[in-house]
Amino acid sequence: MSLLPPLVERFGRWLTALLQYFRVSENNFLIILAVIIGLLGGLGNYAFRKTIEFIHWGVMEQGQQLLGISQETWNLNRLLIFLFPAIGGLLVIPLWVFFARDLKGGFAGFLVRVNLRGAKLPLRPLLTRGLGAAITLGTGGSAGQEGPIAVIGGTIGSQFGQFFKVSGERLKVLVACGAAAGVAATFNAPIAGVFFATEIVLLASFELASFTSIVISSGMATVISRALLGNRSEIVAPPYFMHSYWEMALYLLLGLAIGGLAAGFIDLHFRIKDRIAAINLPRLAKPVLGGLTVGLIGIVLPQVFGNGYEFMESVLSGEHTWYLLAGLILAKAIATSITLNSGLPGGMFAPCLFLGAVAGGAFGHIAAILFPGAALSPGAYALVGMGAFLAAATHAPMTAIFLLFEITDSYQVIIPIMLTCVIGTAVARHFKQESLETMELAREGIDLDAGKERNIMKSLTVGEVMETEVETISEGMTLGEFARFIEKTRHTNFPLVDAAGELTGIISVQDFMGVVFERDLMDLVVVKELATANVITAHAGEDLDTAMRKIGYRNIEQLPVVDKETHRRIVGIISRRDMVAAYNRALMARHLEDEDA
Repeated sequence: MSLLPPLVERFGRWLTALLQYFRVSENNFLIILAVIIGLLGGLGNYAFRKTIEFIHWGVMEQGQQLLGISQETWNLNRLLIFLFPAIGGLLVIPLWVFFARDLKGGFAGFLVRVNLRGAKLPLRPLLTRGLGAAITLGTGGSAGQEGPIAVIGGTIGSQFGQFFKVSGERLKVLVACGAAAGVAATFNAPIAGVFFATEIVLLASFELASFTSIVISSGMATVISRALLGNRSEIVAPPYFMHSYWEMALYLLLGLAIGGLAAGFIDLHFRIKDRIAAINLPRLAKPVLGGLTVGLIGIVLPQVFGNGYEFMESVLSGEHTWYLLAGLILAKAIATSITLNSGLPGGMFAPCLFLGAVAGGAFGHIAAILFPGAALSPGAYALVGMGAFLAAATHAPMTAIFLLFEITDSYQVIIPIMLTCVIGTAVARHFKQESLETMELAREGIDLDAGKERNIMKSLTVGEVMETEVETISEGMTLGEFARFIEKTRHTNFPLVDAAGELTGIISVQDFMGVVFERDLMDLVVVKELATANVITAHAGEDLDTAMRKIGYRNIEQLPVVDKETHRRIVGIISRRDMVAAYNRALMARHLEDEDA
């Protein structure tokens, strides 16, 4: 084993020399890597699926056979079905004991690493977090497999990029290639994989060269998936038909309803997260408790178990009653939030599709009852609702639109899905500015759209950086006294204070230069007459990003820091130079942390 790293390094040098010999350009090299990453992403999806199936067979299928549990008929033994998600919680405990760092963060943590921390993803979580998600799904936990498989593919891309020492922006592209490959292979939907990578992973910021690599990787993963699993998506929808254009009014109402439900789900998810975090129990007990709770819900509504793809297909076919589907909206939302927030790894993609399908299906059944002569198809509303909920919850309408298009292979679905996705996303954004994934980051003060620089500035407060020894001058000081005062100081801006020591203005050397040659005024005019009375100030609790923007508005060098109660008592002063120095120190510390990780 000790010979492996030198051999790998030697192979890397040989391959790099070979590429240089054939004069392979950087863009062509990225395309070659995209092909390899796509192939491995497809294989990773296959291995992940088979792991889920193996755990499901070993725990749920064998367990049900052993305990005499039947999904078709009710008997007392069926009450024991609640044990299976709890077994999943027990199986995850060793992972939390030995690899807790790998399980933390989830898909939100993945986005932070990609967009703010150089996209350098360690290899081990590919196995540990992937196994944890397979255990969750295989034992009936209410979660999805798309988030974990996107992370698996992204890790493959990052590892290749780190091996060849590509630049930071190129490394992000390779991670996006892997994420696209994972989603494309899962749904047999290469276009949806591309938009997932660009819209969600790269936050809709990409270049043509990167887009080309992502398309190639997504296509190659789909080829591998079709070769190993057949030309079939995880979700198969029946043909879509819209009988009349007046149905667009119903789709408009569906978009409004789905948007509100998505915003409610985001709120519910984080309320449950806070409740679970507040429970005074050992951390390792919470996955078991969460599994037990989901199992208890599953006794009455077993449809909440797992990713729910099979049940979604039946909903898309128009099966089930509206009241069952309506009840599953709340049940699945609660089960998913408990599963993920109790420490059972998994994704949110499939639960969003499930919630949209049952919400749309319930809406379609109710509409069919209200308009019996319209020949409405509840399954069509379930299909459109599935995409609309995904778009609204993730704030990624393009991903949802193309996913639905590729699942149905029907142009007729484009108009209603575009309408409901855009409306649903707009309504959800109105109530919740952040998406399901970015909300968790926003609660921690992380803004992915702002980029690394602003997030570092937001992590630092004025109180941590300001100087507490402030040179102030009396508002009654004459210009002559001020001239002698500035000869002895290195500062250029000075807060003015009154007799009570409270801030009344600020004067700079530049303000003084206009009258410095008016000798007759030196002992007659006081500095208050030249000072700026409308002073821009900061508070010690503000972050540096806010303070820097205040400085930028007026192009000034320093801000007096005042107390938050009176806004008049000076507690410190902060300069542009202080903030830049603090940013550089924090950036270096963050870089060292990333290297250690």
